[in-house]
Amino acid sequence: MSKLLLFFALTWITGSPIVALIVLLVVFYVLERRFIGLTPSVLKPLKRSRRLSRLRQELRLSPHQTSAKLEAARILMERKQFEEAGELLRQVASVMDDSAEVRAELGICQLKLGAWEEGERLLLEALDMNPRVKYGEPYLRLAEAWAGRDASKAIGYLREFASIQSSSCEAYYRMGRLYEQLGQKEEARNAYRETVELYRGLPKYKRRFERKWALLARFK
Repeated sequence: MSKLLLFFALTWITGSPIVALIVLLVVFYVLERRFIGLTPSVLKPLKRSRRLSRLRQELRLSPHQTSAKLEAARILMERKQFEEAGELLRQVASVMDDSAEVRAELGICQLKLGAWEEGERLLLEALDMNPRVKYGEPYLRLAEAWAGRDASKAIGYLREFASIQSSSCEAYYRMGRLYEQLGQKEEARNAYRETVELYRGLPKYKRRFERKWALLARFK
């Protein structure tokens, strides 16, 4: 009812129901992005593309900038351009051989490109260097990679991930998705239930960042 009244008020102010509807949608989008985050960001891909263009220009002028290569590789990974990202990460790894994070990112690229064994080797090496590298994400990526090939191995990696991300709603939600993929419906339901219960116990300041995953788990 309140939404309908707001629509009529905006129609009266703007003089057009179409403009009023557009304003209402923009307001709802901004509020949803601010407090929930289920809808994709409109501006983020544009900012990412502009930043990648600048980094490529920097690398053309100065090809040995390791920091620019690393940032560009991470943007390419976000854009799912894993082959190009992997090439840059190999160059970075030759300079930063002791970086667990770089090795983990290279391993993720290899997994995404279908090089399962090589990706697993790199990720396990990264975890040996730092068991909490990227907050346990290597375990999640390994579980995803092996979900359709070796269920027991995938579940083992999931449990390792959960041991590191015990207070993350996102972690439990992603576990639920993977358990669904593995056909383990009861475990998936338990993971979704734990996501919601964990969210309820979080302090208010942290709920803003975890609300999306709790809502998705509730829908499940």
